[in-house]
Order: sequence, then structure tokens, then C-alpha cells
Amino acid sequence: MQIENPAGGTAAVHHGRSTAASARPAPLPARFDMILSLDDFEDAARRHLPKPVFAYICGAVERNHSLRANRTAFEQLEFVPRVLVDISRRSTAATVLGRTWSAPFGMAPMGINALSAYRGDLVLAQAAARENIPMIMSGSSLIRLEEVVQANPDAWFQAYLPGDEPNITALIQRVQAAGFKTLVITVDTPVSSNRENNVRAGFSTPLRPSAALAWQGITHPRWLFGTFLKTIARHGMPHFENNYAHRGAPILSPNVERDLAERGHLNWEHLRLIRKMWPGQLVVKGILDARDARLAVDHGADGIIVSNHGGRQLDGAVAPLRVLPRIVAACPEVPIMLDSGVRRGSDVLKALAMGARFVFVGRPFNYAASVAGEAGVLRAIDLLRLEVSRNMAMLGVTSLSQLDASFLLSRQTPPELP
Repeated sequence: MQIENPAGGTAAVHHGRSTAASARPAPLPARFDMILSLDDFEDAARRHLPKPVFAYICGAVERNHSLRANRTAFEQLEFVPRVLVDISRRSTAATVLGRTWSAPFGMAPMGINALSAYRGDLVLAQAAARENIPMIMSGSSLIRLEEVVQANPDAWFQAYLPGDEPNITALIQRVQAAGFKTLVITVDTPVSSNRENNVRAGFSTPLRPSAALAWQGITHPRWLFGTFLKTIARHGMPHFENNYAHRGAPILSPNVERDLAERGHLNWEHLRLIRKMWPGQLVVKGILDARDARLAVDHGADGIIVSNHGGRQLDGAVAPLRVLPRIVAACPEVPIMLDSGVRRGSDVLKALAMGARFVFVGRPFNYAASVAGEAGVLRAIDLLRLEVSRNMAMLGVTSLSQLDASFLLSRQTPPELP
């Protein structure tokens, strides 16, 4: 919980399980003193990472329409603050799926982030544990899920379902045996998306050795020695570890295609099968239609994440913020969460005022981990939480539960006449 007093001082109070026991990472070097927002981490990552790796993180699909629309949706909403409210004891604490977290945001799943940050999944998991926010581990990751849940027992696992029931069953059994308590099923990837920007930037999964790729490594020595070669020396060639119950393809290969099964025949009966197998919390991610949200809940989902995959699947897909209210109305009995486009504390509060119970942030935490490891992620969490707290004060709210649509107006709303 973050409390800010009128004089500007802050104090952090954590709820629930104690955070990771390892020593806190060293403070950020002086070169990061001007990191003042999540956007600043993106600028730093653009300089730090090889062009193909940065393009994989920052880009979307085709013309990037949905990527831009996600930001536009937030920008079209404006606040209507209240004044002369005692906000000295306000709290950023938020409860979702039976757990109270220090802030109303968590880490969205991000694939292969151990390529951009040394031991990226573990870095994110440890930072999330320290700061008491949820971290969703991606099934498309390069570190075994068993290692991540050991580092953070409260992490959630996000699965891309294999294309057949035996492999689905085996993967779910593996996740359960590892000790995860919350399972997130992503449902908006029936086929691979058209990520033209990756091709133009020279990125593929797995990466294929080339002179251009080697040159990118040589010209980005901090990444080459601090992430890639350090990983090879200490842990061997990274593989896709968690798409199945067994190990997948290596990240660097001259001719091996990424081991992704065709998912075009998956349907609601597969979700019903998972619900019967899975004893913990079940969240469905990637829903934009209220009818699908209702079906997910009727098939046993404990929560919904409204998402267009950060604009990385169907270009032209609606921004999640625009359809959020109708999904909240369709499924009042479960928490409706949101990702895609959240970059500032003001975005977090707008989503909550529109009915979300929680939001998730992806790319910025990846950037922070890439340029500064766990210390960078801790800075990113703190920056965003302080923005939430400061903006709550200026809105005149002391609890996130006080937020509703009365605090917002659309830019498209005609001005009131005197």
C-alpha cells in the first residue's frame, strides 16, 4: 500500500506474504537519474537493445492501428476532479481474486524476455514479489516455469494452449505440479499474427544466425556481454521452455521453426476441460466481446482480462478500454481486468473508473528489466505507483473503490451550457 502525506513523503506498507528474501539490488547507476516515467525506459531500451530485439518488443502488427488506438482510447478521456477532500490517508491497495496487492496494476505476460534482459522472467518475478504486485509469467518464455514459481510463489502462469487434448492435459498438470495457483488462458491467438515489423527488423523466432544479427550484437556491447553471452556462458542456449510439458526449440537456430501448434480448432469445450482439471483460479485473457466474456464465465472463468494483446494480433481490433464497460455489465460476478496501452498512473485510474478491477502493464517492465535489471523494474513499479497515488490526491479520492464514471468525460462529449 502506498500512502502519501500532505508534505510529500511516502511510506510503503505491504500486505500478504512477505517478499523475496534475497538482498535488495543495488541502486540504479547515475545514468538513470533522468528516468522519470515508464516512457523513459522505452527510450533507454531503444539505445540498449539490438534493433531486432527492440523491434520484437515495441512493435505490433501490419499498420500498428490497434497499437495506436490503445493509447488514443485513454487520451480521449479527461478527468473531472473533486476538491477540498482530505486525501492525506489515501491508499493505492487493490484486491483482486482474493488477494490484496500494493497497487492496482501488475505485470502482463511477455514472451522471451530473457532475450532482452538477463534472466528476465526471474528478474520480473522477484521485483513483483518485493513490491507485492502480481506478475503473469508468459508460456512463451525461456526460463522454466518451475524456477519462476520458486522465486515468486504468487506468480500467475499464462498458457498458450497446445493444439490437442493430450498436450493440453500434460501442460496443465505440469503447471499445477509446479505450484502455480492462478492460471491465465490466452484465447486470442488461433493463428500466428502478421508481424511485418519483425521481419523488416531481422527478428524471427527462433533467431537465425546472420552477419546482420552479429553486427547488431557487436554494436550493442552492454546487451551482448550483459545478457546474451552471459546467458550462454552460465545457462547454455535458451530454449522455449513452457509451451508444452516438454522442452521446445532453441532461441538461436539456423533452420528450426518455433514449436507452435495450430490452434484453429480450439473451442469452448477445451476451456471446460481445463476448468475440470484446474483446482486454482482460472482467468481468461484476450476477450473483447461481451458475449465471449459471458461464455467464459459460464464455462468457469474466475476472472477476465480484456485485451487486444497490446495490438500484436489483429490489426484494427478495438481498444480494450472502449469495450470495457459492456463487459463489466455482462459479467458483474467476476473481476474484469484490462491490459493494452497502459503507460501512466492516469491510465490506470481511467480504466478503474470505467469499471476495471485491475490493470496489467507489459512492455515498460520489459524495457526496465533490459536496461537495469531488477533495480530498473523496481524503479518502474515505484514510478507508476507514485503516479497513481499523486493522481488520486488530485482527483480527490482516498480509495480506489471510490472511482467511477462520474470522474470522467469523453472529449467527444459536447461542453455543458452555462
